[in-house]
Amino acid sequence: MLNLGPIAFAAPWLLLGLAALPVLYWLLKVTPPNPRTISFPAIRLLADLVHREETPNRTPLWILILRILLAALVILALSRPLLNPAATLPGGGPLLLVVDNGWASARDWPARLAAMDSLIDQADRQGRTVTLLATAPSANGDAPVLVGPMPADAAKRQAQTMAPVPWQTDRAGAVKALGNFRPEGTPYVVWLTDGLAAAGPTGISDPATAELATVLRRQGSLEVRGDGAERPALLIRQPVLEGTVLRVPIERSDAGLPLPVTLRAQGADGRLLGAANVTLAAGEGRVEVPLDLPTELRNELASLRLEGQDSAGAVLLTDERWRRRPVGLVSGRASGEQPLLSDLYYLERALAPYAELRKGNIGELLDRNLSVLILADVGSLADVEVARLAGWIDGGGVLLRFAGPRLAQNADNLIPVPLRAGGRALGGALSWDNPAGLSPFADDSPFHGLTVPADVTVKRQVLAEPGIDLASRTWARLVDGTPLVTAERRGRGALVLVHTSAGPDWSNLALSGLYVDMLRRVVSLSAGVEGGEATGTLAPRAILDGYGHLTDPAGTVFPLAASDLSAPVSPRHPPGYYGPAESPRALNLAPSVPAMTTPDALLAGVPKGLYAGGSETELKPTLLTMALILGLIDLLIALSLRGLLPRLAGRGAAAGLALLLAAGFAVGDARADDTRAIEATAQNWLAYVRTGDGAVDTIAKAGLEGLGRVLADRTAVEVAGAMPVDLDNDDLSFFPLIYWPVTEGQTSLSDAARARLNDYMRQGGMVLIDTRTPVASGEGPGGPGLEALLRGLDIPPLAPVGAEHVLTKAFYLLGDFPGRYAGGELWAEAREDNASNDGVSSVIIGSNDWAAAWAMDERGRPLYPVVPGPERQREIAYRVGVNIVMYALTGNYKADQVHVPAILERLGQ
Repeated sequence: MLNLGPIAFAAPWLLLGLAALPVLYWLLKVTPPNPRTISFPAIRLLADLVHREETPNRTPLWILILRILLAALVILALSRPLLNPAATLPGGGPLLLVVDNGWASARDWPARLAAMDSLIDQADRQGRTVTLLATAPSANGDAPVLVGPMPADAAKRQAQTMAPVPWQTDRAGAVKALGNFRPEGTPYVVWLTDGLAAAGPTGISDPATAELATVLRRQGSLEVRGDGAERPALLIRQPVLEGTVLRVPIERSDAGLPLPVTLRAQGADGRLLGAANVTLAAGEGRVEVPLDLPTELRNELASLRLEGQDSAGAVLLTDERWRRRPVGLVSGRASGEQPLLSDLYYLERALAPYAELRKGNIGELLDRNLSVLILADVGSLADVEVARLAGWIDGGGVLLRFAGPRLAQNADNLIPVPLRAGGRALGGALSWDNPAGLSPFADDSPFHGLTVPADVTVKRQVLAEPGIDLASRTWARLVDGTPLVTAERRGRGALVLVHTSAGPDWSNLALSGLYVDMLRRVVSLSAGVEGGEATGTLAPRAILDGYGHLTDPAGTVFPLAASDLSAPVSPRHPPGYYGPAESPRALNLAPSVPAMTTPDALLAGVPKGLYAGGSETELKPTLLTMALILGLIDLLIALSLRGLLPRLAGRGAAAGLALLLAAGFAVGDARADDTRAIEATAQNWLAYVRTGDGAVDTIAKAGLEGLGRVLADRTAVEVAGAMPVDLDNDDLSFFPLIYWPVTEGQTSLSDAARARLNDYMRQGGMVLIDTRTPVASGEGPGGPGLEALLRGLDIPPLAPVGAEHVLTKAFYLLGDFPGRYAGGELWAEAREDNASNDGVSSVIIGSNDWAAAWAMDERGRPLYPVVPGPERQREIAYRVGVNIVMYALTGNYKADQVHVPAILERLGQ
């Protein structure tokens, strides 16, 4: 390879062909062009008698230069020139690529593929073979294996098949695989690391990483490439629920630089439920993000995701265990009793961290959404209450009753098993029995798996009447076999009775941790979780791939035992959902990942590079493309000189044509303009002004496309999509409505843009200007910044849209015009009787960021939250968009008095 600073030639011997250019020049010079063909019909004989033009006997100089340049481009292209060439790989043996393809590598996998491709190209130019080693276990659980040595083209195909996996690397397995590596010559080793090493209290404590680094050093020259501190690996740790706030820990591998992160809370359908932004300061490797969601939204939470991070570690799946269910508490005792003597005191202390607690009477609690209702020593219920509770249980509610003196004497029929009158005392002054402990829970009990403390005893209980189905309805027993908890499934819900008190009067169960665990499992029944906590074997339902996307499980994924939900993830049990579709359990990656740090301490003295660093660029495709263009130009000129093309004005015209074709972008632009015009007129399109801000333009496009879907669903208007327009160059007349999102620092309009906009508005077009920032009432449309931007436009006097304006009734009846934000005024032309434009305002100005409210993804899910909410605000925003489009298309149609009776009827007047 010939290296000339920033440019190198992979096949420099082909440059010798440049020496043949003088010979080629001489041959082309002495070779006359082909004779010109002139049609010679007899009738034109006299006209051609005076024609004196002769065919030249030599090729013109400018054609010689064109053909010499074409030949030089081909020779240069075949010599494979490289821009910013990489240095020659050291050593004489094969290239060994060790690739970390665990979960942390997915955050920028295309950069890793590009690095592998570049290194394999370098090895190919030096005639060296390539060996690949992926350090993560395969999907079927096989340990890492060496692939190769193989030629460069085979190595490229093998590299393209590699993909990140949602589990950790097996560096110990990689060390074993390297034990079989017997290269011919000294290899050059490149470790494409994911930048992770396990950290302990005293620093690096990952022996497998240390051993791998040592083995790679011994193989030959070692180079390490990584992402550096700019793109560390990010991991969502297990959240902690504190009251109504979900605290989500976020950890990163490299804390060298400040790093802003955005945490998104999403529902099962992908809807955005909430978001939080936080910045990790330099030196800060972990931060807790508080996420405060209303109970209703938190109960819909399906996943937490880090925006812009495509990896399994940047996703945390949630299930029923993370949802707070509304629980009602009713006590049969007086409300003014001492806290430590109150049954509700112990219930509140046990359930407050895991449920939303509500107090009141039975009727008040059932008037609201309720998952569980707990009655503590409530005796006989009224018939109305019994009927209402029975219907609520059939609909999916769980009624949990605790015994006590009132229930023992006045039991009603709303209990799972018949009871004996009175109760049973154990360990009293007149009893021969001692307080009884609890028996271990049966396999079919929802409490199965809970440990029964030896010191939990019951000294009084209500007894169940013996019956055929008593055993099947018993969830917990005392050591003497008498039922302590009985239950009955009714419809979609359950009726549960604890045969002792909710407080410490009859048992010390309320003072133990078992009390909390039993209550949590009963509460989980309200979510439809069969048997409370999952038991048995859970089949895989949906699995996270290496990029953090839920996919269908492959055949290599095995069912998971319910008791192994805290087990480390592996190829057999990747992160995802396991269990029945109505109540799956989440297995997350975070518990399997130890504290993260970088392996820099193990790689002292090893050359390090970044994936994002500059890479070499092969110029061969560019040079061959230029040669092809020159060849086409030469062909057209040759055809023209032979008279096979229409007569041109002369050599000057031919040269002009050559220059025009060389600047083919002009022709391409003209064709693009024609194609755009045909496309814009064939269907209805909404347009938006291209601002130059990529994020704003993306939101505008997504918003108008989302509005188009709403129009198609609700009206007869069919919109093909959203098309960007350049105010300086594009024809605006194709579009009935142009949405203009205003950005900060947007420059004033050019004279051409002002002229185009003025013509567009005078010819009946409408411009919707959105400043995207709420403006207080009384400040005018958009403020002084917008006035400066629009200076020179022929904008009529504007006024806030009132209750009688056609925009309030163009399709929907509207009282205000919210977008992503609410409260801003909408301004339109002050007079609606403008006959020159059918009474339609040529410009509408607002500040509520409508495009962000309309924006949706391919599944129709909103992309941005509305402020202040709730989601009803988004529905009104859709209706605002429908009204604006209908107003632009139909004008003052709805201002006609013929519609007044129908509108008044809709309003109920």
